[in-house]
Amino acid sequence: MTQQVEIGRGKAGRRAYSLDEIGLVPSRRTRDPEEVSIAWQIDAYRFELPVVVAPMDSVVSPATAIEIGRLGGLAPLDLEGLWTRYEDPSPLLEECAALDAEAATKRLQEIYAAPIKEDLIGRRIEEIRASGVTTAVRLSPQRTVQYHKAVIDAGVDIFVIRGTTVSAEHVSGRAEPLNLKQFIYELDVPVIVGGCATYTAALHLMRTGAAGVLVGFGGGASHTTRNVLGVAVPMATAISDVAAARRDYMDESGGRYVHVIADGGMGTSGDIAKAIACGADAVMVGSPLARAAEAPGHGFHWGSEAHHPDLPRGRRVEFGTVGTLEQILHGPSSVADGSMNLMGALKRTMASTGYSDIKEFQRVEVVVAPIQR
Repeated sequence: MTQQVEIGRGKAGRRAYSLDEIGLVPSRRTRDPEEVSIAWQIDAYRFELPVVVAPMDSVVSPATAIEIGRLGGLAPLDLEGLWTRYEDPSPLLEECAALDAEAATKRLQEIYAAPIKEDLIGRRIEEIRASGVTTAVRLSPQRTVQYHKAVIDAGVDIFVIRGTTVSAEHVSGRAEPLNLKQFIYELDVPVIVGGCATYTAALHLMRTGAAGVLVGFGGGASHTTRNVLGVAVPMATAISDVAAARRDYMDESGGRYVHVIADGGMGTSGDIAKAIACGADAVMVGSPLARAAEAPGHGFHWGSEAHHPDLPRGRRVEFGTVGTLEQILHGPSSVADGSMNLMGALKRTMASTGYSDIKEFQRVEVVVAPIQR
């Protein structure tokens, strides 16, 4: 039974845990890190790395999407970003990186006010497809109905519907909401949808036929959702709850497996390992790869929430540059803070706790541990 903590006489809540508050327990057996597999597969697509890059302009361009694919991961391009609004957004990306902190939000709103050009959607997808890597793109639920035909016609492999929060039952008196179940049923490509942060919301998303569910709400490094809206669910608890929904949905559906992808709040290799230990099949990360020399943000990081025209819920964050995409993912690392060789660290964590693949590693023992600084 879930233990409720009394907040006051009129309100009680469940104690929830962030990734910082848990630790992984070594087992009696260890393994050689070179014999550990961190590969995962969603639908017909296999990836050597359990990494989906957050679809943000500061991290994913057509060029970096191709490079991430070659390195073994998946990088969806944001079809509501600068790459579908401008023929060549490179000068604007340089400007975004050079903005004064106080002027950044207003200028981002101005830059992103340009309309999306439907012809650029097909051209960007074709650019990535031509390289031979798995091609993925992202749209928000609000834009999916408007642009999904252009996406499918261009031959995308995986479709990501991502918002701060996505529900299977959006209620609106102003417009016909996206019917996720009908939409996913009519598509011929696997759909990853989210975010969500609770057992019930995840179960409803799984019932729409989604191939994967994104877990997270306002937890990314560039988000200010908690400050602006007051909404937040710590990631360790959110991932564990959604993993439980996956288990119950498998029983309900007769064995259909929906992949759980932890989205946000993972800045180091240790965070990635703990997210998978809580039940994630893969992680969606942005800030660790915003530090790459190839990143379009030139050491700065921002998401779509940062330029919302009415209520920005994100900010442009400066991270600097630590190395190439390959060094950040595969090493070698020259620092001891968990910001480089993310996948080498994950393999070593799995080897140290005695597990040989991602599915096994989800069974690792976890303890609640005080945050140490």
